[in-house]
Amino acid sequence: MKFTIGKFDPETGSVLVKFLHDGVKHERSVNACLGEDGGYDAAATKARVGEVAAGVEHKIALGVIANSEKN
Repeated sequence: MKFTIGKFDPETGSVLVKFLHDGVKHERSVNACLGEDGGYDAAATKARVGEVAAGVEHKIALGVIANSEKN
């Protein structure tokens, strides 16, 4: 599973993530993590995206997520 994390959007509190696994491309927003100071925490967000990626990988394996015509 490979993923690319986009820029933090402070309005939505999320990052757009592009996932790629076994030739299947999937894109979705993931809630970002914030530090104690309220600022964007890139390291914690990367860890959260890794957890989401495990679920995406499982759904790809099951065939729940597949390439669409737009991918």
